Amino acid sequence: MTPYIPYAWQEKRQQIILKSSKSKRINVLGLMNRNLQLDYEIHAETIRSETVINFFDKFSANLEKRTVVVMDQASIHTSDALLEKLSEWEQKKLEIFWLPIYSPKLNLIEILWKFIKYEWVEVDAYDSWKALMNYLKKVLDHLGSKYTINFA
Repeated sequence: MTPYIPYAWQEKRQQIILKSSKSKRINVLGLMNRNLQLDYEIHAETIRSETVINFFDKFSANLEKRTVVVMDQASIHTSDALLEKLSEWEQKKLEIFWLPIYSPKLNLIEILWKFIKYEWVEVDAYDSWKALMNYLKKVLDHLGSKYTINFA
């Protein structure tokens, strides 16, 4: 609920006021392709390796063709528990490709998170927790139609 609005326009002698407060975090775990097709889960709690493993288990359950997931090397992505699942996922046609460390610009989903937080955010999203959740769900559900990114 702490807004990040880098700039705004206002009439002379008028003031824009944004309410700000401490709140719980919203964590989104997602897989996105270049066509902006997105599978995601929203979590109020911290995302741990077990959360990622469960997400990949669900994602890989019905894959019909070889699918490669590109991930950064965050500790939750490279834990022993996750690494132990690689051969099982490969049998289900899911492979993992790790990006070099410290390369967020190569990770397309990091670009999505940046757009959500800094480009598309609506001032009204910070009115309440419910408004923030509604904003986030609206963006995630309309990615590729109302909200687009050109990765050219």
